[in-house]
Amino acid sequence: MTLSAHDLQVRHGERRVLDVAHLSLAPGQVHALLGPNGAGKSTLLHALSGLERSCADRVHLNGRLLSEWDTLALARQRALMSQELQVPFDFSARDIVRMGRFPHSDCPHPDEPELVERCLDTVGALHLIDRLHQGLSGGEKARVQLARVLAQVTPRPGDTPDPQPSHWLLLDEPTAALDLAHQHSVMRLLRQLAAQGFGIVVVLHDLNLAQAYADQALVLRDGRLDTLGRCDDVLQPKLIQRIWGVLCDKLPRPGQAGSWLALSSLASGVTE
Repeated sequence: MTLSAHDLQVRHGERRVLDVAHLSLAPGQVHALLGPNGAGKSTLLHALSGLERSCADRVHLNGRLLSEWDTLALARQRALMSQELQVPFDFSARDIVRMGRFPHSDCPHPDEPELVERCLDTVGALHLIDRLHQGLSGGEKARVQLARVLAQVTPRPGDTPDPQPSHWLLLDEPTAALDLAHQHSVMRLLRQLAAQGFGIVVVLHDLNLAQAYADQALVLRDGRLDTLGRCDDVLQPKLIQRIWGVLCDKLPRPGQAGSWLALSSLASGVTE
């Protein structure tokens, strides 16, 4: 079932920060939200998740408007990982991941401790399970939060209708604080989840990560959807120069299909 939206408009005072006429995203794919700073990527992600309440009657998840969903049922169906990973108290990594199970509290998973450990292990953070949040690095915090959202959308034992509605992960720059190895590890995980039927919407700044792992690129500019399509088709030097003002070339990936984007260290000066 798709995640779709129509006539998404968000204003902050007099400033329009988002204006998207129509969008339809299929599960089983990784959809990369791309664009310069301030293009509206996080705002669009919040609108699709229901966090932007003014858009709740303009977004459909699995055939239902977000405004029609029960809050806990919606939380079991989709999870949002925001950029701002604020934790008000110094909880352990174990406790933070367990928080992801709150929407399932009326029907707890029979093996919840093992589920928590499994989610941490999946993101390469099991060794952090007893560490306190404030003592973690930025990258470690990001991996713990990713484990939390995985735990949130893991179905309860009784939630196994056939066919099962799609679950969605909406992730705002999950690789931003990670080293190179963990960036690729997280993106490989997102590909695996998409292969299992999850819908993945991920904000990225690294165009090569999008090129290597995403199925579809959605390029935003000034709050509008500028270009949408297959990554290989969209991420071309002319578009990158036009949107980001940066020169680049496409280079073949040795021994692999596809190509890498070799970005210039200097802006091209092109703004239109």
